[in-house]
Amino acid sequence: MSNPSPIQARAPSGSERGAAIRQSASFSAHLKNLEHKIPLRSQYENFIGGKWAAPAKGGYFDNVSPTTGQVICQIPRSQAEDVERAIDAAQAAADGWARTAVAARARALNLIADRIERYLPFLAAVETYDNGKPIRETNLADLPLAVDHFRYFASCVRAQEGSIG
Repeated sequence: MSNPSPIQARAPSGSERGAAIRQSASFSAHLKNLEHKIPLRSQYENFIGGKWAAPAKGGYFDNVSPTTGQVICQIPRSQAEDVERAIDAAQAAADGWARTAVAARARALNLIADRIERYLPFLAAVETYDNGKPIRETNLADLPLAVDHFRYFASCVRAQEGSIG
């Protein structure tokens, strides 16, 4: 495994911080063909109201890959207060989104689909590390279906006639 993984991890004990994730031969072959990569953070926050926000009580836990047993990153141990902030932010945004023209809403959904497609092989690799699914499923089924869903709902939005009730 001469090619280092584009995804860095550490052992749960913290003793191998920054070590490359162990990978199978088929996974190594997949990683060699990645054209686009996104730097992954060692710790993530909650995304609430368009901003990254630390969890209300400051707790985090290790996101351990079931395929390797290594820590991919730390993620927030969110509590009820965090969920309430997210609900409040979603409710505050709902009226503005509802007033957004259907063409603009469809365009936003299609842009998300475009971005997933651009980074699909890399996102498939991250998804495989995160949940343990075989790369063929994340690369050939899960993520392409996510793209299809965004495009489908973009077309549904365009088909709306515009009134509520």
